[in-house]
Amino acid sequence: MSYLLSSLENCKLTLNNRLVMPPMATSKSEQNGMVSKDILDYYDEKSQGGYISLIIIEHSFITLAGKASERQLSIADDSTVEGLKALSNIIHKNGSKTVMQINHAGSSTSKEVTGLDPVGPSAIINPCSSNVPEEFTINEIKNIILEFKNAARRVKEAGFDGVEIHSAHGYLLNQFFSPLTNKRKDEYGGDLLSRIKIHLDIIKAVRDVVGEDFPILLRLGATDNMEGGITIEDSKIAAVAFEKAGVDILDISGGFCRFIIPGNTSQGYFSPLTQAIKKVVSIPVLLTGGITKVEAAERLLSSGKADLIGVARAIYKDSKWAEKAIKSSK
Repeated sequence: MSYLLSSLENCKLTLNNRLVMPPMATSKSEQNGMVSKDILDYYDEKSQGGYISLIIIEHSFITLAGKASERQLSIADDSTVEGLKALSNIIHKNGSKTVMQINHAGSSTSKEVTGLDPVGPSAIINPCSSNVPEEFTINEIKNIILEFKNAARRVKEAGFDGVEIHSAHGYLLNQFFSPLTNKRKDEYGGDLLSRIKIHLDIIKAVRDVVGEDFPILLRLGATDNMEGGITIEDSKIAAVAFEKAGVDILDISGGFCRFIIPGNTSQGYFSPLTQAIKKVVSIPVLLTGGITKVEAAERLLSSGKADLIGVARAIYKDSKWAEKAIKSSK
């Protein structure tokens, strides 16, 4: 029996196998963030044959102030919807489902990219970018929540199968969650539940606009892998709160350590995190991190380390990887 080939049921997002292509920035959009022919061709190639059950589109900025890098995809206003519709159509035509990841970079961007001073939860140096951001006011936080809500509405209007909220890799929501960068003294800082209040407010706002049946995923940086940063114990508490708030799938990665654990190149190196989180939630958990072998994917699924397997770099390098993996599992 192949665990990789088993379908995912009992979830708002039903999938015909357990293989996911996680979000990877391509820098292929137009200069203004609009969908380009390059992006359409790239996702067309990756989704050929529908062997990957779910393709999560690279992080897309919800507002110019949250743009992370040049040629990043935009979901920042309604003019993006038409191009994004073409993107979801191509992937659906090839037989895969697709979700968009929406993001604000916070202090992980620069004035060179946005033309604006970086912003964040506290005026604390960002361990990844070395920026010291301007601290958000409460009104500005309310506006961020609204921008996530509007972005999620656009994702649904563009025909995607769900939306993923990005709270990993040192970006804005990771900055709120992490005690390294959130030193606020108001309702959005302090203890753990206060540091994830913005997440819970965003999940509620997104659910209000997309409706009950539309899947919401959340990518969680479950460890900063740094002294004084997010720990797995923190993330277990956050994961329970996110499930209760209405998240349908948790996609686990790193926090300020980004998508690596230095010195660890094992297959599925984030599996201790997903295994711990799986024990406290009932929703599916997606594992990514260094998985390049089908045998490893099968082993991680069969041993209960995760419910879904994300293969990033191997698929990025070889568009036929998924086809070979699925056929070899039959």
